[in-house]
Amino acid sequence: MPDTGPPTHTIVDDFVAPVCDDLLEILYQDDDILLINKSSGLLRLSGKKPLNWDSVHGQEGVSPPFPEAKLPHRIDFGTSGIMVVGLNAASAQHLNRQFQTRTIQKRCVALLEGWVDGDHGWITEAIAKDKNYFPRVIICHTTGKAAISEYTVLQRLEQPRRSLVQFTPHTGRTHQLRVHRQAIGHPILGCNLYKSDRSERMADCLLIHASDLYFEHPTSREQLHGQCPCPF
Repeated sequence: MPDTGPPTHTIVDDFVAPVCDDLLEILYQDDDILLINKSSGLLRLSGKKPLNWDSVHGQEGVSPPFPEAKLPHRIDFGTSGIMVVGLNAASAQHLNRQFQTRTIQKRCVALLEGWVDGDHGWITEAIAKDKNYFPRVIICHTTGKAAISEYTVLQRLEQPRRSLVQFTPHTGRTHQLRVHRQAIGHPILGCNLYKSDRSERMADCLLIHASDLYFEHPTSREQLHGQCPCPF
């Protein structure tokens, strides 16, 4: 029998986002930037499928109020919270450089299954794409890229046991916080990709919120701290 090589796997991307009725909240606005509060369940950019048109960047049949706006800031579909938007090419380019050089500091708050051991710690598991299951990623020390997450336990809750945790990601890998939490046995509640037998059913949506953003204003060069209170 001839050697046909390694098995191939077909990646099927048939995801259609549920309708999101929540409106974007503008937290801050000037001539160069917006700080907005994105709802959980709203795409950052419109998808390829017509049914995935609604996003931070535009809605079907609605003229965008900021036609030159650019989105250098990435945030997961299921994550709520603060995002920075560049309102012109120059400000977007400056913000993009800050993200690339990791001079922008982000903080998130998440509710996890169980009680996390210790009040503070670091997770340094390398992350790679899961070639068999788009859009998942996996922990892989052979082909993965370095990923670093710092965390602080804010509160431990009872009935059922949960931990409210603040994260500071020091790298920006896809799904970094979600897969890092699953790797140590405390998945984020409501997550449909990185979960235990019960964690997804413990919340109606993904309970991770981008709460704080520290960055340099692209024009004034002032150091800014944007904040968006956690809704859960």
